[in-house]
Amino acid sequence: MTATNPPPSGPRCPDRDHPHAPDHPRTPDNAHASAHPTGTAHPATPHRDTPRPLEEEWDELVTRALLGTDRRPAHSPGGGSGGPAALLDAAAVHAVRRRAGLRPAAAGALPGRAPEDPRPPLPRAARRRLVQLLADRSGGPHAGRRGTAPDLTELIPQWLAAANRHGYRAPAALLPALLDAARARTDLRPHALAFAGPRGRWLAGLNTDWRFALRDGAPQAALRGGPGGGADADAVRELWEEGLFTERIALLSAVRLRDPDAARELLAGSWSGERAEDRLMFLDTLRAKLSGADEDFLEEALGDRSRNVRATAAELLSALPDTALGRRMAARAVSCVSLDRRSGGGPPPVSGGPAPAFGGPASAPVGPSLFIEAPHECDGGMQRDGVIPVPPAGKGERSWWFGQLVESTPLATWPARLGGRTARELVRLPVADDWAADLHAAWCRAAVRQRNEEWARALLGAPTAPPGDTTGTDSPAERSKLLATLPQEERAVWAAGFIAAHGLSDAFQLLGVCAVPWAAPLGRAVVDALDIAREAGSYPWSFSGVMGLAERCLDPGEADRLEVLTTPEDEREGASPGAGGYWSEAFQRLVSTLRLRAAMEAELAPAGP
Repeated sequence: MTATNPPPSGPRCPDRDHPHAPDHPRTPDNAHASAHPTGTAHPATPHRDTPRPLEEEWDELVTRALLGTDRRPAHSPGGGSGGPAALLDAAAVHAVRRRAGLRPAAAGALPGRAPEDPRPPLPRAARRRLVQLLADRSGGPHAGRRGTAPDLTELIPQWLAAANRHGYRAPAALLPALLDAARARTDLRPHALAFAGPRGRWLAGLNTDWRFALRDGAPQAALRGGPGGGADADAVRELWEEGLFTERIALLSAVRLRDPDAARELLAGSWSGERAEDRLMFLDTLRAKLSGADEDFLEEALGDRSRNVRATAAELLSALPDTALGRRMAARAVSCVSLDRRSGGGPPPVSGGPAPAFGGPASAPVGPSLFIEAPHECDGGMQRDGVIPVPPAGKGERSWWFGQLVESTPLATWPARLGGRTARELVRLPVADDWAADLHAAWCRAAVRQRNEEWARALLGAPTAPPGDTTGTDSPAERSKLLATLPQEERAVWAAGFIAAHGLSDAFQLLGVCAVPWAAPLGRAVVDALDIAREAGSYPWSFSGVMGLAERCLDPGEADRLEVLTTPEDEREGASPGAGGYWSEAFQRLVSTLRLRAAMEAELAPAGP
């Protein structure tokens, strides 16, 4: 038998069997006046000979505390009336009664047996490392100088990803700490729950603090619940129809990766009954494995009553190579862009019109240019196709509409429209009337959306080109998105060339899209740039972001080569005060982190035969 606390009201309340318990209407203190034999009313005082339910007494104490004992004096446990001290005494007595009011209850059923996890156990050294990482996770951000010790909290994601690659199971004794870490950091959850496996989900069902694991793991459980480990159609349907929004979005994403057509059919079945904000999030899951089979569904979504849903559907359709939307947008966009073969820009001559006078601006050809005539209105057809009519603050209407048309137009349209020129040649053409920034920015968005490597290379230009001479874009955000469309090897080479030419000031976003660990050319370029900054006496904390990336992304094999940079140097004239010591600490921390990463990988490596 076990003891349980009584609920606020119900069958387990100690005073429940009394005639004045909550099952019966409570009689007000002055309600007995009419029933008194003499016809006089009793004073409005509580009946001390009749105990009241605990929660009623507590409510009365709270009321007296809120009103003040001057207005409603408290009754002390001894029977008298008093001020604040009497109120506190009564509250203390009530607390003791509540804690003592326990009634024996039948023991609850034991939880079911934890499922088996067939994955191999962690090697002993890797288990000790995991204990160390989880014990350090609660440490807050470093205040002031970080010192030379590695930041273990930043290495937990890498360790979990490596353990999952090797297919190990989590030690049962460490599951609570692992779930606590995942609860505190959402970025850990995918790797942590995969590592925790079925036993982690079983344990999460016994603690409401770990409920997130059930929500995030429910889709995977449904997809593995059928015969032979396949998807359980009934479980998938039930979760889709009755699950929480987070469970449904996770389920749709998981189904999309396994069976894109099934995910689309699942969404289409309930589309009309979903809320607008939910339709937007569900539609976004179709980005994974987007194909021409999705065109009909997305075309119908263009008629959605939500503007954001229409815009997202149009964005997805414009990422496909040959769609009805792409053809409609191309027809609009090509009417806005024309090739002007005269010099000096200006609108192209009207067919059949008079030739320009000799000696005028058009008589000295210097090569063709592009002339832009942006839309003058955003009609209903454009809005139906996802064009947002109201521009953001600081943006003109015509340039806003023009950019949306160009970014939704298939890039293959432009060479055919503009004289068969290649993407690189088109990007280098001058654009009249300061429309180059709008046109190139729209082409950048189109290249990213359509994953077009040729246009991405043309818009990126040479990595060594001076910033003012870039032919496509000088925006760090656009540059990193274009770089992400290229193969991994090419990304590293381009980023390395850019850093060697321009340093690290605009390279942080570029580094974020490069594969980890960084390829050798990129790693050398980053370290050389850091060394140059140190030699110049620059502020080391200005490069803390890049240094943090290097700790996580450099090849661990570079540690020995970097050892020479850890030696403190004498302060140079004109250098930032204390910069030498800061740089030495930063490089020592970098080297120690790389060596720790190498040790982690070695500990996780399967033992030889």
